[in-house]
Amino acid sequence: MPKRPKSPESDHPKVKGGPEESGRKQGGLGRRDFVKLVGGTGVAVTAGVLTKEVLLPAESNAQAAAGRRGIGPGPVNITLRVNGEDKDVAVEPRVTLLDVLRDRLHLTGAKKVCDRGTCGACTVIVSGKAIYSCTMLAIDAADSSADILTIEGLAPEGQLHAVSAAFVDNDAQQCGFCTPGFVMACKAYLDTQPNPTYEQVKAALGGNLCRCGTYMGVRKAVLDAAMRMKGGRS
Repeated sequence: MPKRPKSPESDHPKVKGGPEESGRKQGGLGRRDFVKLVGGTGVAVTAGVLTKEVLLPAESNAQAAAGRRGIGPGPVNITLRVNGEDKDVAVEPRVTLLDVLRDRLHLTGAKKVCDRGTCGACTVIVSGKAIYSCTMLAIDAADSSADILTIEGLAPEGQLHAVSAAFVDNDAQQCGFCTPGFVMACKAYLDTQPNPTYEQVKAALGGNLCRCGTYMGVRKAVLDAAMRMKGGRS
């Protein structure tokens, strides 16, 4: 049986009228151009969005991301607002806020226990919110509006804060490793909820763990501290 002659227009993309040429005429993206673009930028797209209008912004985003990689890996100079004071430190972008507080600023109240954001022993308050400092990069806290409060900052005049005093009076600690994190979490909670119930306190402190099991004392301490902070007790 004789073979059918090959059509040059259908088999050769460079021939005028072939698939690549017709794609350009219609404003689409040729196969070779697409392969070059994806290979150069590492952008993965689906067949439903193979248009220049979609791919070009993706390429721009990739270039912008490459520009941001100019920070690090060496130390960079940042300023942290800690307990009302500006602290200038040079740290690598990968360093956590917890490590800077403990190793560079010598504020060891926040404890490094699990180092994976599960126990709450490293809790500090950043801009009014309780934060696991082991999960936050120091460079992300380097902002003039980010006010970092550690347990050392609760009693600048040497007087126990109402929450700390309530922990002492209600036996809300044993070994003490979890205590600073609990105190800071309680302080942040009472700042937003000054009149909690026992059940609300129980739910609010679910992100902090105590291996000694002093949860009953902690919850009573929070209710006691709420009264103290309202002026009910000294």
